[in-house]
Amino acid sequence: MITTVTLNPAIDKTITTSRLLPGQVNRSESVKNIAGGKGINVTKVLRQYGNSVCALGFLGGYTGRFIEEYVKGLGAESAFTEIAGKTRTSTNVLSQDGYVTEILEPGPVITEEEKEQFLQTYRKKIAGSEFVVLSGSAPKGLPTDIYAQLVALADKQQIRSVLDTSGELLVRGVKAKPFLIKPNCKELEYLTGRRLRELSEIKEAALQLVSEGIAHVLVSMGEKGILYAAEGRCLFAKGQSTEYGRLRGQCGSGCGHGLAAGRFRGGYFKVVRGNIGSEYHDTGKCGDSEGICCRASYTDHGYRVIGILNNRQSIKQ
Repeated sequence: MITTVTLNPAIDKTITTSRLLPGQVNRSESVKNIAGGKGINVTKVLRQYGNSVCALGFLGGYTGRFIEEYVKGLGAESAFTEIAGKTRTSTNVLSQDGYVTEILEPGPVITEEEKEQFLQTYRKKIAGSEFVVLSGSAPKGLPTDIYAQLVALADKQQIRSVLDTSGELLVRGVKAKPFLIKPNCKELEYLTGRRLRELSEIKEAALQLVSEGIAHVLVSMGEKGILYAAEGRCLFAKGQSTEYGRLRGQCGSGCGHGLAAGRFRGGYFKVVRGNIGSEYHDTGKCGDSEGICCRASYTDHGYRVIGILNNRQSIKQ
């Protein structure tokens, strides 16, 4: 069982129109609603690979019920904490001229009682999990060290944790030493306090975090690819362009959301993320290694695995 946590889920509403004209009446050509939030996206991909998943977080209102039914429809266990507030909606307006306009709702405010109820569910549900994936932003009412608390609770039960968030949530969460973190380049700069322009600089920064106690660091670099760092090794998987990735605005929601899925089993590490993922055999050696890259694209406004390819590029220490 893999446990996913989405503290601040959302309905991703995609509206298509010929052109968006501010200050005027605009008519849509199509509207599609998809359950979203980083942890929900992780759940989607894990279920595509046949993993047993238990999804946790906060849900409220009719938007929350929509997401809960979606998660159940994936075949995942839904153990969300019901709240008085309403789950947010994130709206993407895609116009035929190629522009994308995002409208993001602030989300609910979590009460102290709701937080304690969630923590009780979390302690119970992570028992026996292979690992827990902690993803995304946090709604108002939760402290900035909420992910640090969740990592610590997982550690007490000897459950490995994966952390994919940003800002102070990431800074505070990293201090609890999660098993794996998934920053992008900007987040890595925020963590290390320096500009990172070259691949060698990104490698150095990732290995710095490893030396500070993070067992695995996975850096998403957009279309450039992914860099993976652990003690004694640093691998790089070059990005692969797809027909979807080349379309302006097609990945406005989902592809850029960092880690989509990962698992550790018997020294075998597998991730699938946005428009590129990688598999690395954890041989315990440093140097040339084969990476088997599995692409997953955000097609038709939803995640779908679309192919497998080989990549042998690595970085030698």
